Amino acid sequence: MGKRFEFWIGSRYVRSRSNNSFVSLISAISMLGIAIAVTVLIVVMSVVNGFERELKDRLLAMTAHASIEGTDGQLANYEELIAVAVSNSRVTAAAPYVAGQALLVFEKQISGAELRGIDPQMEDAVSGVAGVMQSGELGDLVKGDFNIVLGVELADALQVEAGGKVTVTLAEGRVTPAGIVPRTKRFTVSGIYRVGMYEFDRRLAFINIGDAQKLYRMGDSVSGVRLAVTEIYEAPAIVREVALQNGQLVLVSDWTRRHVNFFRSIQITKSILFVILMMVIAVAAFNIVSTLVMVVKDKQADIAILRTIGARPASILKIFVTQGSIVGIAGTLAGAGLGMLLALNLESIIGFFESVFGIKFLAADVYFISDLPSELQYADVALVAFIALVLALISTIYPAWVAARTAPAEALRYD
Repeated sequence: MGKRFEFWIGSRYVRSRSNNSFVSLISAISMLGIAIAVTVLIVVMSVVNGFERELKDRLLAMTAHASIEGTDGQLANYEELIAVAVSNSRVTAAAPYVAGQALLVFEKQISGAELRGIDPQMEDAVSGVAGVMQSGELGDLVKGDFNIVLGVELADALQVEAGGKVTVTLAEGRVTPAGIVPRTKRFTVSGIYRVGMYEFDRRLAFINIGDAQKLYRMGDSVSGVRLAVTEIYEAPAIVREVALQNGQLVLVSDWTRRHVNFFRSIQITKSILFVILMMVIAVAAFNIVSTLVMVVKDKQADIAILRTIGARPASILKIFVTQGSIVGIAGTLAGAGLGMLLALNLESIIGFFESVFGIKFLAADVYFISDLPSELQYADVALVAFIALVLALISTIYPAWVAARTAPAEALRYD
């Protein structure tokens, strides 16, 4: 008997309309179970991929690809370092910065913050701060005007708007006849930015690099130089290359080292979720075993008749492997299709439920981002579908083997 005959009988058993509707129901449940499990796994992996993408994009919007700092917190002759950096073919831009801590006060509200002194024109080439401004412009940070740009969460905490004046107080004081007095300076809020990452929106403020040098009494020195490179995943090697070309004793860092725990935790979470949800797929796939066992019991007479007219045990095996495979393939394809559909439209779906029910799935003060992202990677879909199909195929082997070993005389004894 040919393969077409075996496939035809196996497919007929899948869509059989016999009196035993319970077997058909179990087959449908097995198919549905695989579809749901595949859908859930694809959606979850897409969300994790989205978190990783958003975290990387938002981190790089506020932090440069790499940085070079002085060993004592100050870097003199930074112009020479910038010249060496931009002469490297793999460095696209370089910008100096001054970093420090301060206490911001507006009326009765107080909040700690990290102050970052920048050159607005040069900063635009190494980060995306200018592109996330909600009000004002980064160019308003003019030396001597003592303007400041706040994150939206920091502005909300201080209850200040653009145009308001905040008092910046440093921990380092100045010595007077009356004792040590904290150094303070009033800044005008010239703009507010929102990157969508609570860590930055709540704790980071920008001022002009000249004002920062004066405020922290650094003279002509800076804290370091930030670099933008052509290949972000080559940032560790590129920043070391620039440091060696410069020849000074400096500290180097890059975005992968500075935030390595974020990305490592995401990868670990993705691996754990993949294994856990793959077990769900395995349970759904192994439901095919119980389905086929009941089908074999129900089709004992059919099997015996096929054997008596010349069907070999291998043909019987292929019939039930075909039936189980059809259930697995149909469930996997349905789950993959639904999973891709949900993953591609997840942000819109979540936004709809948030607006209808007035809830927020991600609290900005708890999670690093406030939106639920999704990034569908077709390699993940292919991997999930492949494993689901393999598990479904494995699940068909034992019931099909039992069917192939059915003795015709024993099966027809009471018929």
